[in-house]
Amino acid sequence: MAKPTAADAQLILKLYDLRREAELRKARHWWVVAFWPQSADDFMKVSGAMGTPENNWLRQVMGYWGIASSLVNHGALNRELFLEPSFCGEMVLIYVKLKPFLKELREKMKNPEFLAGIESLIMSSKKSREFLKRMETNLAARRKTMAEGAKAS
Repeated sequence: MAKPTAADAQLILKLYDLRREAELRKARHWWVVAFWPQSADDFMKVSGAMGTPENNWLRQVMGYWGIASSLVNHGALNRELFLEPSFCGEMVLIYVKLKPFLKELREKMKNPEFLAGIESLIMSSKKSREFLKRMETNLAARRKTMAEGAKAS
């Protein structure tokens, strides 16, 4: 694999800068902190609620990571640089949140390519697959803690 270039670094910094835009920050916060779908139906409910802030945030973040991953998948950005956990961790987190019911989502949406670019990128290197496994373990523990907290309430 080719070493990252100065142009790759500039594009990573530009992508990072775009993540700092005010509305995208709100959207990213919602995805990371508030949105914990437990089923395909939880996702479908938000994706079908057109015009709501949550629907806008769902689409904005998924669109951002979809575009960013396509830059890598089509060779415009160095794969290894992009897949550094410090940059792509949020993308992997979002993927892990949806992975348990991804097949069902693809069927319900009649879109077999839903998240396919992100998925293929994550699966494209040993290092990113290992990061995915760590993220799955961490999120499973988080979901368990949330479920226990809900039962206690």
